[in-house]
Amino acid sequence: MNRLLNRLFLGAIGLFMASPIIILLGVSLNAEKRLAFPPQGLSLRWYRELWNDPGWLNAIGNSLLIASLAALLATSIAAPLAYGLWRRRSVWLRLFHAFGVAPFVLPPVITALGLLSFWIAVGGYGAFYSVVISHGVFLVTLPLVTISLGLDAVNKEDLEAAETLGADAADRLRTIILPQVIPYAISGAAFAFVLSLNEYIIAYMVAGFTVETLPIRIFNSLRYGYTPAMTAVAIVFAVVTALVFGLISLFGDLPRLLGAWKSKDDA
Repeated sequence: MNRLLNRLFLGAIGLFMASPIIILLGVSLNAEKRLAFPPQGLSLRWYRELWNDPGWLNAIGNSLLIASLAALLATSIAAPLAYGLWRRRSVWLRLFHAFGVAPFVLPPVITALGLLSFWIAVGGYGAFYSVVISHGVFLVTLPLVTISLGLDAVNKEDLEAAETLGADAADRLRTIILPQVIPYAISGAAFAFVLSLNEYIIAYMVAGFTVETLPIRIFNSLRYGYTPAMTAVAIVFAVVTALVFGLISLFGDLPRLLGAWKSKDDA
């Protein structure tokens, strides 16, 4: 009986948390231009409008490109920093690690104001690369954490055995460390990619309306009136997010990435 009640309770919580997505899905299927749920008639009209509107397609393209480059940049910064800290516990590396975590710990608006001041000072305000670099720096914490978790999971006995057999540092990195850490790096990059897709404050502060990402496009559209195309965009990106995290859960060590002491490989 207690197990049934627990399942019902957890199911009710899950339904409550999923209710905004369910409502958005219903609204995106409205036949008329109305913010109504349940939908008044079913139609894919707003999804067709989304893919036929150059403005929405441009915003989607910008968001995907920025998110991809920012995730790559964040992972490129995080990987050597995590590896260096794993090999040598020096004060300077710990300081750089703190700098890597700081942008994500601070409120986004503070980070955004700092980046705004920086890009105005160096003449990069409003540039596409400014958004990419800003997102990459802001999101470096995610791959830094996941790669550090992957390095901590490396079996030191395997490294000692390889060294005994004559493998140098480069061989140990290539044959032992990288195969175990790459899934964690990919997971961190995926986390950064998803968050960059949905990030608004930094993109707006750094580029204004000169680089229109999807969140900025949605905000601009809300200023001039509601259209169900916005809900269609939200559903598309919810599906993309669910797909990315689903792949991480399927191919990655999700319990350890979420901070579990024991991973599925240790069980």
